[in-house]
Amino acid sequence: MFIFLGVILLFCYFQNNSIVINRITLEFKNLPDEFNGYKIIHISDLHSKYFGKKQERILKKIYKENPDIVVVTGDLIDSRVKKEEPCIILMEELTKKFPVYFVTGNHEIGCGKTSEFIEKLKKAGVRVLRNEAEYVYKGKNSISIIGIDDSLVNYLSYFRESEKIDYEIKKSLDKLDKNSFKILLSHRPEKIGVYADNNMDLIFSGHAHGGQFRLPFIGGIFAPGQGFFPKYTSGAVKIRNSTMVISRGLGNSLMPLRIFNRPEIVTVTLMKLN
Repeated sequence: MFIFLGVILLFCYFQNNSIVINRITLEFKNLPDEFNGYKIIHISDLHSKYFGKKQERILKKIYKENPDIVVVTGDLIDSRVKKEEPCIILMEELTKKFPVYFVTGNHEIGCGKTSEFIEKLKKAGVRVLRNEAEYVYKGKNSISIIGIDDSLVNYLSYFRESEKIDYEIKKSLDKLDKNSFKILLSHRPEKIGVYADNNMDLIFSGHAHGGQFRLPFIGGIFAPGQGFFPKYTSGAVKIRNSTMVISRGLGNSLMPLRIFNRPEIVTVTLMKLN
C-alpha cells in the first residue's frame, strides 16, 4: 500500500514539475527572408510557481534553446496568492539575454494591483504590450508584434468580450503597415475566430492549461472559456490564413494538479515557404 502511494506521489510530482520542450516549425509564404529560421520561445501561465532556485530549471532550458525572442501570454502571477517574486526573478533573468514581450492574462487583470505589477515587469526590462504593437527588426526587414489585454470573460458576455478583443486588435493595428507579417499575443485561445478575422499570421495564446488532465486520443478534459473536452488546448492550430500556437502553461491555479500534461515551454521556428 505504501509503495503504491509512493509511486502515485512521485508520478504526480513528475507530472507537475518536470518541464517538457515542445518544438514546432511553421512555414509562411509572407515571412520576410531575414526571419527565415527565426526562433521564438513561448511561455504562459506560470501562476507564481517556482521551478528550482531562482527559476533555474526554466532558465536552463530556455538558454539551451537560444531563441531570438521570448513571448509570454499572461498569468505570470496568480491572483489568489499574488506572489510576485517568482515572476520578477524569471523576467529579470530572461531580459538579460533576450527581448521579452508580455501581455496580461485574467490573473494580472484580476489581481487587484495590475498597474503596480506591470510597472515592475517594465522595470525588469519586459516589453509590455497593452493594446499596442511594435516592429521587430532583423536586417532591413521587420515583423509586427501586437499585444492585447485580457478581457476577463467573467465580467463580460461572450459577445461583448469578442467585440472588445476585435476593437483592441484594430486599435493596435492603426499605425502598422497592414502588409507586414503580424504576430498576435493574446491570452485566450478560444477567440481564434476573432484573431483570424483580423488577418493575424501567427497567434500565441495560453489560458487553457492544456485541458488540465489529458487523455490519449482525446486530449484535454476541461479548459476555462471552453468547458469540457475543449478544442484549443495545445500545439499549433490553423484557421483560414492564421496559425495559433497554444501553450499548455507552466503552473496551476484553482486546479492544483496536472495529469499527462507536463509543464511546457514551446519553441517555434519560423521558416520561409518558397
